[in-house]
Amino acid sequence: MSILIVRLGSPRPPREGLRLGTVRRPPRGVPKAKFAELDYYDVWLPILSPSQELVTMVLGSQDAKTWKVFERKFRAEMKHPDAARLLDLLAALSHQSNFSVGCYCEKEERCHRSILRKLLAERGAVMRPWL
Repeated sequence: MSILIVRLGSPRPPREGLRLGTVRRPPRGVPKAKFAELDYYDVWLPILSPSQELVTMVLGSQDAKTWKVFERKFRAEMKHPDAARLLDLLAALSHQSNFSVGCYCEKEERCHRSILRKLLAERGAVMRPWL
């Protein structure tokens, strides 16, 4: 049992389980009925996505300083009670079920899902290695 961190829209590996979309907006031009079929997500969890302000800040920059500021501010957002409780729940569920958490970004190292990976691991989640 474990959590896999994925790029939404990528093919599902065997035994992935439920795919959770931690994005601010659903995929453009895709009917809601096709989200799961097209490997986007089964359940939408925008509460685990960065605020629009943070997304705008980090998309306009590639430097390490901006990324550090983004990570610090995103971690602060994830301390809000609803987000923190959801992260705790996912960490606990990872010991009993396979599921994945994802975003649209091409490169995980410059995506909030890399920070979610750390936050979940810090809570004791069982993490599946990168594919």
